Amino acid sequence: MKRLVLLVLLVPLFACAQSPFDGSWRVDLSKAELPKKPDTYLLQNGTYECETCVPPIEVKADGQDHQVSGHPYYDTINIRVIDDNTIETTSKKGGNVVGTGTSIVSDGGNRLTERFSWKPETGAAQQSGTAVSTRVAKGPPGSHAISGSWRGEKLQDFSQDAMVVSYQTTSDGLSMKAGTGEHYEAKFDGKDYPYIGDPGVTSISLKKIDANTIEETDKREGKIIAVSRLTVAPDGKTLKINMSDKLHGTTSTFIATKQ
Repeated sequence: MKRLVLLVLLVPLFACAQSPFDGSWRVDLSKAELPKKPDTYLLQNGTYECETCVPPIEVKADGQDHQVSGHPYYDTINIRVIDDNTIETTSKKGGNVVGTGTSIVSDGGNRLTERFSWKPETGAAQQSGTAVSTRVAKGPPGSHAISGSWRGEKLQDFSQDAMVVSYQTTSDGLSMKAGTGEHYEAKFDGKDYPYIGDPGVTSISLKKIDANTIEETDKREGKIIAVSRLTVAPDGKTLKINMSDKLHGTTSTFIATKQ
């Protein structure tokens, strides 16, 4: 009888033992492996096109707001040509500015630096970052310098809140809260649970592969948009995130360190 009582008491202790995922993690952008598939733009004859955007974008580059559809984060976009190597972008949703960007071509036309900012829908402070890409292919003759194909090389100078995520496991699931306020709480049962604060992701489902590995599936209105495998290293100090972007047909890898 005494042994039975001890076993009953110990079960919840083991069930509540800390998971290697529990705690706060910070992404190290210097270790990011970005998609190999390039982004393709065309700015010619007063019209801007983003061919690899999903859905594709085609608007006049006249410094005016133009309606676009199918994009969860914005419903108008404004493209303003600054000079032969620079453009500015302003995105709005419901008439409110949600994102701005400056794209600069340099290094003899072979380097693209995109500095951007965005306003999270959670009400968190404005975030910012920089993406640097290398030219893969030139645009047609007479087009703006931004035209052509570009492969991402590195991400840098991101706001600190955008680089932090916290996890807390339960006996049958996991909760997540990003530094910018997005969050979810889900069970390891493969069912869909609400993803709060990001219009690009409306639900997620989780599958526990083993004690150190979780598979997360992100959906938008029921459609799978990304599948990520999160793996904590045996020493518990780093978290590897392998993401497969189903919308763009790309893969990327990020490494986060335990805080």
